[in-house]
Amino acid sequence: MKSSVFPCISLTCVLSATLAFGQDATPAAPAAAPPQDSAAAAPAAPPAPKSPLTQWGTDFSFLFDGYVDWNYNNPASGFNGLQNFDFRADTAHVNIGKITIDRAPAPLGFHVDVGFGETLDAIHAADRDPNAWKYFQQAYIDLKPKSWHGLEIDAGQFVTSAGAEVIETNQNWNYSRSLLFAWAIPYYHFGLRASMPIGAHFTAGVQLVNGWNNVEPLNGGKTVGLNGAYAWKKVTWTNNYYVGPEKPHTTVGLRNLFDTVIQVNATDKFSYYINGDYGRDKNVGPGASVWAGVAVAARYAIGKKYAIASRLEYFDDRNGFSTGTAQHVEEFTLTGEYKMNGWLMSRLEFRNDWSDQPFFETNKPGAGSKTQATVLLGLIAYVTPHK
Repeated sequence: MKSSVFPCISLTCVLSATLAFGQDATPAAPAAAPPQDSAAAAPAAPPAPKSPLTQWGTDFSFLFDGYVDWNYNNPASGFNGLQNFDFRADTAHVNIGKITIDRAPAPLGFHVDVGFGETLDAIHAADRDPNAWKYFQQAYIDLKPKSWHGLEIDAGQFVTSAGAEVIETNQNWNYSRSLLFAWAIPYYHFGLRASMPIGAHFTAGVQLVNGWNNVEPLNGGKTVGLNGAYAWKKVTWTNNYYVGPEKPHTTVGLRNLFDTVIQVNATDKFSYYINGDYGRDKNVGPGASVWAGVAVAARYAIGKKYAIASRLEYFDDRNGFSTGTAQHVEEFTLTGEYKMNGWLMSRLEFRNDWSDQPFFETNKPGAGSKTQATVLLGLIAYVTPHK
């Protein structure tokens, strides 16, 4: 999910700066003193030290993410095809730098992600909002009174609930994002969302938003999102459905998206997920554009510092709605992870993309390739008070 908000998908970055924190039977012996109450005798434990990243009841977190990338096609433009956030080829570049400010709703709170970098440029690339919004990943207030029995309502800009991955690199298994994250689902919404636990294992949600990836409305209609997450033992199954008019200045032609993710935490070291998406955008006239895909990913932890992850997926953009070219695309990614310490990690990644069309750019103008292989080294620093 793009965010790590419900179930997500909200979306944010981790590092911790918190410090945990019989008697002798001889007749001549004097009588023993009566035992004292052990609780009264034990000195009170000192309170755990407060994290300097928590002030005035508000948490502050930081994320900085950069990478260097090699593309074996040596594209003349210097950009990787179809890859998301790690756009730049054959160079070093900054992915994102941001600060997160979060106050838990008790009963009223707020959440803000603000920063810079190509990630934020990308998620706002297609919107028509004022430039000030382009620095924000999320900005919303949330309400959760105790008398509401777990019901929470958020208002503002928040990341989508769809997807198996999120915007923050360190919260994903691979460095690069999947084709489904990049081309099948939205990044964020603006409006209202509500979520509430129903029983011990299920959480339901509903959203009323202005549409996909825009703060200001494109038309007079609204997009409705329905969300459900079922968690039982080692399995979590989430489903998201969005429907609404997404074309400027008209409510004719609805866009539908269904997204499902099953994640299994088989052991403390091994986890895997399956993510599927189906989208359909009805034309103003006859016909519709359809896209669909499936991704399978797995991660295995090797001790506390190392991990290896892989991802394999297929994406069918049969009408060219998402990528601009009618094509079928597959990709395979293999990622090695090393945590240098509690706030810094690196990832070394190999990725190969295939298309049934000569979609990928080469170093020869006008010549395309059906494959694209890249190698990437990423460095992610993250600081948060919650560990």
